[in-house]
Amino acid sequence: MRVAVIDGQGGGIGKSITEKIKREFGENIEIIALGTNALAAFRMLKAGANEVASGENAICVTVKDVDIIMGPISIIVANSMLGELTPKMAQAICEARAQKVLMPLNKLGMHIVGLSNEPLPHLIDMMVTKVRELYGKRSV
Repeated sequence: MRVAVIDGQGGGIGKSITEKIKREFGENIEIIALGTNALAAFRMLKAGANEVASGENAICVTVKDVDIIMGPISIIVANSMLGELTPKMAQAICEARAQKVLMPLNKLGMHIVGLSNEPLPHLIDMMVTKVRELYGKRSV
């Protein structure tokens, strides 16, 4: 199974997701780190990603060939992450056939009702649980 972890700015959220996925699944899942910038990509690489790329074209091309896309909800919002997430990136991610496992962070002025306000480590644990559920449904 191929999992793309997408993050931008400093890459801290993507780094944490990558570390947790690597600990939980080891080499059974291939992690492709996609940064909106080189710093974010580098931090995810250091966290254990198998492959890494950064920039608009890399994200738009790679999301077509993964099974799961993970990251904060801002990866599907055009011009988020202080403008690093371009409209073209958001569209490519939304249109990708991959399952999306997104973390609801309310820094966008968007309010998603019905969700509890959990700390970041709890949200990452929930994401890993969802990947485990999706991974179990696939034949490897």
